[in-house]
Amino acid sequence: MNSETRNCQNCKQDFTIDSEDFNFYEKIKVPPPTFCSLCRLERRAVYRNERKLFKVKDFLTGKDIFSLYPAEGGKKSVTQEEWFSDALDNIEYGRNYDFSKSFSEQLFELDKEVPIFPLRVEFMVNSPYCANATALKNCYLCFNGSFSENCAYSNGLGYSRDCFDCSHINHSELCYESFWLSRCQKIFFSSRCKDSYDIYFSKDIRNCNNCFGCANLQNKSYCIFNQPYSKEGYFKKMISFNIGSFSSLKELIEQINKTWLKFPNRFMEGTKNIDVTGEYIFQSKHVHNSFLIREAEDIRFCQYLQEPANKDCYDQTLFRGNELTYENAITGDGTYNTKFSVLCWTNINNLEYCINCVSCGDCFGCVGLRNKEYCILNKQYTKEEYEALVPKIIDHMNAMPYVDKKGRVYKYGEFFPPELSPFSYNETIAQEYFPLTKEQALSQGYSWKDPEERNLKIDIKTEELPDLIKDVKDDIVGKVIECATARNWRRSDL
Repeated sequence: MNSETRNCQNCKQDFTIDSEDFNFYEKIKVPPPTFCSLCRLERRAVYRNERKLFKVKDFLTGKDIFSLYPAEGGKKSVTQEEWFSDALDNIEYGRNYDFSKSFSEQLFELDKEVPIFPLRVEFMVNSPYCANATALKNCYLCFNGSFSENCAYSNGLGYSRDCFDCSHINHSELCYESFWLSRCQKIFFSSRCKDSYDIYFSKDIRNCNNCFGCANLQNKSYCIFNQPYSKEGYFKKMISFNIGSFSSLKELIEQINKTWLKFPNRFMEGTKNIDVTGEYIFQSKHVHNSFLIREAEDIRFCQYLQEPANKDCYDQTLFRGNELTYENAITGDGTYNTKFSVLCWTNINNLEYCINCVSCGDCFGCVGLRNKEYCILNKQYTKEEYEALVPKIIDHMNAMPYVDKKGRVYKYGEFFPPELSPFSYNETIAQEYFPLTKEQALSQGYSWKDPEERNLKIDIKTEELPDLIKDVKDDIVGKVIECATARNWRRSDL
């Protein structure tokens, strides 16, 4: 089939569907999209709250627990232990399909009835304030991470330890305020470093050590602003920078940012690729219009697939182990032939329009099921009954589509409407990649939540903090410190 230009029903801009795209849609038996790729991404992103935690009541016990889902979103949060226990079987919420209502209306009525476990974590040790994570130990406020220890205030961690305020790092330790590190040690205020150690205020560094304020270096040691020094001269100059002083640190950051502008940037961040377009792509083949990808093949319009392996995917946002998927958010660990689903993982196949299902197959419009197959709206069917009813529901979705407040039409083949998300726009990663003001969000049909007044009693004002880190006393632990950019904030008791 030839390429076609169509008009996005959301942003009203034209977009192209290539012949290769048509072949994929035909392969998985879905109609072509009516939203452009960026609007499809924004729509999925509205269903991902990555790091904002809420204190809510446990649906079963009434106790206070932390959850990614705000109470006003209508979700019923329970603890992870309760959700996975034999006492909870969400097949009990099953219901008949009602052909007098739209499919989306019925699905999200069910979604508000079925309990959900709130933090999406597993195999955690002493890390109660983390979410969207696996196998963290002694971590605090870490999100979207796995197999890491003694870390805090970070996201995108993998196999790292003793790192604070970092993003998208793996196999690294003793790092601070850095982004995109791989196999590094003692990296500070730096980005895009690999196989390096003792690096300060640097970017695009490979196999280097003891560098300060450098850019685009490989196999170098004892360099300051890309100029080589003797070992003795390097450490003498380092002392003069006085990075233990906050005021000196601010001046250095301003100077380094200006210095970095003098150096060219790569056209993309990526290595060991064949036929790829996008950014932050590694060891991949035939990947296009995608970002933050590792060890993938034949994918397009995908994001955040940084853990292998992913193959034959379109419009897949998060996380790993997906094959033959389309328009999903946060699915993986053995996901096959799954479409229009969110929060489904571990050996799932042939799911459509499912939410928070684990180890399920051949389910349509289900919520919170474990180890089930041939279910529709959480009701159990025989294989024959299931295969007969699903085509009728698809026909009904096209005949009676969900229409949102802005008049956007959701027939079969569209991901969930953003207005049915349990999150407000500014609570999700959509706000990070498609930032909107409150007025813009509301005018586009999204919900918005104003920040709550904290009314904390400030113990220390910002200007009262010592300039030198060596002058900070132990009694600062537990104190409420005024944030320089917000009204109230509380530092952790680490």
